[in-house]
Amino acid sequence: MSTSSVPRPDAAAPSRPLRPPALSRIARRGIPEGALPALALFAAVRLAGVLVVVLTNAARGHRLVRNFAHSWDSRWYLHIAAQGYGHKIWITPQGAVQSDWAFFPLYPGLIRALTTVLPFTPGQAALLIAWAAAGVAAYGLYVIGHHLYGRGVATALVALWAALPHSVELTIAYTESLFAALAVWSLYCVLKGRWLWAGVLAALAGLSRPSGFAVAVAVSLAAAYEVLRRRGRVPASLWAGAVTAPLGWLAYVLWVGSQTGDLLGGYFQVQSAWDSRFDFGVGAARFVKALLLHGGGAVYPMSLVIVAAGVLLFALLCLERAPLPLVIFAGVLVLLVVGGSGSFSSKPRFLLPAFPLLIPMARALTRTWRVRPAHAVVVYGGLAVVSLLFGAFVTVVAHSPL
Repeated sequence: MSTSSVPRPDAAAPSRPLRPPALSRIARRGIPEGALPALALFAAVRLAGVLVVVLTNAARGHRLVRNFAHSWDSRWYLHIAAQGYGHKIWITPQGAVQSDWAFFPLYPGLIRALTTVLPFTPGQAALLIAWAAAGVAAYGLYVIGHHLYGRGVATALVALWAALPHSVELTIAYTESLFAALAVWSLYCVLKGRWLWAGVLAALAGLSRPSGFAVAVAVSLAAAYEVLRRRGRVPASLWAGAVTAPLGWLAYVLWVGSQTGDLLGGYFQVQSAWDSRFDFGVGAARFVKALLLHGGGAVYPMSLVIVAAGVLLFALLCLERAPLPLVIFAGVLVLLVVGGSGSFSSKPRFLLPAFPLLIPMARALTRTWRVRPAHAVVVYGGLAVVSLLFGAFVTVVAHSPL
C-alpha cells in the first residue's frame, strides 16, 4: 500500500519571538501615527498650567475653586445649569440690564445633564466637560494636521495650541474648549466630505456660543463652492449638511427674540446690553487710541499684541493656501474680534478656537525642528513659559474680564 497519501508531519517551524497581543493593534486602529505622544505633550503643558495656577492661588491665599469653576462668565453658566434661563440679571453702573439670555445653552445643558446622572457639583461637572472637550479638540487638531501636512506639523499644531498665551481658558469652566472641539471635528468632516456630520456638528457649535455661527458659515460656503465646482452634481448629504449647519445658532437667536417680544432683534438687544455688538472696529480703534495715550495694565497691551498677531497669522494662512473651510472659519473669527465691541481683555479667548491661524507657525516650527532641533526646543519652551505665567496672571492676579 502506498503511503504517499498519508499525512506527514510538517517540519518544525522556526521559533519566533512572541508578539504583543492583537488588542493593542486593534486599539490603535484608525488613530494617526504619533497622536498619542502629541496628546501627551498637550496634557503635560495644560496640567503644568493648572499647577502654576494652583501655586499662584496658594501664594495669594485665594480659594482655588473660584478661579477654575467660578470665574466671570462661569458663574452665569452654572446658574443657568441650576436654575434655567430668565432668573438672573445684572444692572451695570451705567444702568444697562444684562440678562442670562446672552449665554448659549449647550454648555449649561451638558452641566445639568451630567449633575443629574452623576454625583458631581455643577462646578465639578463644568470642569470635567471643559477638560474632556479640550482633549477631544486637541485630538481633532492632530487628525486635521496629519491629514493635511503629516505627523510633524500635526504635533506642532497641537503643541502650539496648548502653549497659546490664553490657553489657560481651556482649563476653566468656559465654553472655548467645547466650541473648539465641535468646530474642529465639523471642519474635519468637511475636509473628508462627510457633509451631514459636518452640518450636525456645526449646528451644535452654534448652540455653544455666539461666535458659533462661524462654523456654519465655513460649512455652508465650502458646500457652495463644491456645488459650483462640480456644477451641481453633488450628493444629497451635502445639501442636508449645508442646511443643518446654521440651525443651532438660528434656533437660539430666534428663541431669545421670542422671549423678549422682538423675534428678529431681541437677541441683539440682549447682547448690546453687554456692550457686545459688531461696530466695524470703532470700539477697537477707540481702545487702541486710549491705550497708546494713557497706557494700561499688563493684560491690555498683551491682548492687543495677541489680536495683532492673529491678524498677521491670518494673512500668512491665506498665503499658505490652506483649505477653504479653514480659511473661512479663521477669517470669520478674526473679523468678529477686530470688528466687534466689548472688553478688549476678552478678545484673545475669542481667538482661541481659531486653530487654523497656527498652521503657518506649526509648519515653520517643524522645518526648524528638522534642521536645528535645539532652536525649536528653545522657541517652544519660551512660548510655553509665557503661556503658563500669563495664564496664572489673568486668572489669579489681574481683575480684567476673561
